[in-house]
This record gives sequence, structure tokens and C-alpha cells, in this order.
Amino acid sequence: MRVIAPRRERKTETSHRRSTSWVKRVAVALALSLLLPLGVAVTSNTAPASAAFNPRGFDFWVNDANGVPLKSRVFRANDGNTNRVVYALDGLRARNDLNGWEIDTNVVQALMDWNINVVMPVGGENSFYSDWIAPSTFFGTGSAGSSTGSSQRFPYRWESFITNQLPSALQDRLGFSRTRNGIFGLSMGGSAALMFAAYYPQQFSYAGSFSGYLNVSAPGMKEGMRLAMLSQNGYNIDAMWGPPWDPRWLRNDPFVFAPRLRDNGTRLYIASGSGIPGVYDQPRSFVDLYNTANGMGLEAIALVNTRAFQVRLATLGYNNVVYDFPPVGTHSWPWWADNVYRMIPDMSANIG
Repeated sequence: MRVIAPRRERKTETSHRRSTSWVKRVAVALALSLLLPLGVAVTSNTAPASAAFNPRGFDFWVNDANGVPLKSRVFRANDGNTNRVVYALDGLRARNDLNGWEIDTNVVQALMDWNINVVMPVGGENSFYSDWIAPSTFFGTGSAGSSTGSSQRFPYRWESFITNQLPSALQDRLGFSRTRNGIFGLSMGGSAALMFAAYYPQQFSYAGSFSGYLNVSAPGMKEGMRLAMLSQNGYNIDAMWGPPWDPRWLRNDPFVFAPRLRDNGTRLYIASGSGIPGVYDQPRSFVDLYNTANGMGLEAIALVNTRAFQVRLATLGYNNVVYDFPPVGTHSWPWWADNVYRMIPDMSANIG
């Protein structure tokens, strides 16, 4: 004889099934996230982006050291000054139409309101904003220039571009100061921002890193970065800094070059979320759920790297640093935008 459960029990069963289903979906998403290579964590955003062109900016074209024209987006400070300048660096998935800070955030408006000129280099996918030792020709030599493609005709020359050709053109055409500038970035761009401050102290007096990978010599990081760049349009990491034993890896590792930042007296803003989702992480589909789970893992790795860097600076006796470790936050643009809003007053006092 079939026994019909009371309505309340059936409702409880339904709720239980729903909660079980939700737990399963979360578990699947987390499992998929863990199956991804570590290096995918070095990407910029976990959520899909849609271009959000800001009409207050204008395109600023300058040839790099290879003679290849590269675009930057420039936004003038509200008061028209030319001595307060900040560079905003993108992440591993940098696009060739707009910088991610313009695509996915409104931080530029806040920066202009603080009378800061904003320079956003466009492009540089997978570049770490470095001067590469060779073109990325993993799949043979192609026709792409130094800003696009995994089969390049010329090697990336981003470090030279940001410290030479671009600031020279900004000074000549717009009168922008090329000393005591600020620079900040997320993920790949966070690591690069510290590199620029370390090796070009006259140009950059301030550097901010959000969810940066600041200990790339740590176990597994090099392998993860290699897989990430392969998965992002097939870039060959050996063309960047050479094989893992090449000293260029150490030159570009914030953990290693940290004494330079101390000796330069660079003001730093170092931030990372906890990996715990918060108000900006509300998945409404399986794709959203996967992205959130992935962003949780990626930010957890960034946090470990960033905390290690914090300990490194402490052992060096360097405390000219603002640390920002909010209790929640994943590897995604809304959290990085909040980092910028909190950073602006401190940066404003230390540039120009």
C-alpha cells in the first residue's frame, strides 16, 4: 500500500532536493575550477566583459620600439593639470580595443575628479608588460605585430614602451610630467606595476597591486603561468623570460626585487581579497556559478602570494605600504574597482 506523505513533509523533501542540487552544482563548479591550470588565475577577470566606451577619453597612438603603433586611452584631469599622472594596467586577457579598467569599471571618473590624469595602455595580452626576448612563435611565425597574436612577427616591447616611447610622447604632445607618476594594475598588471616602480623610480613614485602574483618563484607558479598563456591564445612563455632557470624570471619576481622598492622609498598599495564571495558574487546560472567558483580559487592563490610579499617587506623593514585585505572578494572587476576607490586618497598624496 502506497503511503502519501503529508504536504509539509513533501515540501521539506522538495526543499531538501533543491538544496542538495545547489550543493552539487557548487561542487561541480569548484571541481572544474580546480581542474583549470593555476595560471588561469593570472588572468584578469572571471566574468565576461562588454565594452563600455567612455567618451571623456581619447585615443593616443604611439609607436613602440618595433615601430608598431600601440593605442592608449588618455583621460584628462578635471582641473587641467599636467603633473599628476597615473598609468592603469590591465590583466592577462587584455583586449586590443579598450583597457579593462574602462570596459568593466568607472574608476576613471573618480580619478579625474581627484584631478589625476589617467593613461590606459591598450593591448598586451599575456605580456606581463615586459620586453620579451623573442616573438611568441609557438605555432610558427605569423603576421601579428607586437601587440597581438600568439605567432608574432616582433617580440613584445611593453617595458620599453611604458618607460620610454609613451611617456616621451605624452610629455611632447600633452605636456604630461614623466616623473613622480603613479601606476597600478590587477593580477598580471599588479605584478608589472611593482616591476615598473622597482626599476624606474624616477618615473613612478607610487605603485598599486590588486590580486597580483607577487611570488612567481613559488612552487607551481611558473608551470601555472605557462599553462595559462597556452590556454589564452597559445602564447609561448619561453619567449617572454626564457626557460624557468633564466635569471629574467628573478628580475621580474616582486618577491625577489622587493629590496629595490625599499631602497627607492616607493609608496605601495598592496591588496588582495580573501576568495570568499560577497555582494558582487551572486551567480544566476551555471556559467556564473563556475566563474564565481573559479574566481574564489584564483583569489585565494593571489592572497597567498600577496601575504608572502607582505612578510617579505616586513623582513626588509619596509613599512611605507598600505595593505588592503578585505574579508570578502573574488578575482573580478567590481572588487578591484573598490580597491581603486580606497587607494585614490593615498595615491593622490604621493604623486605629482
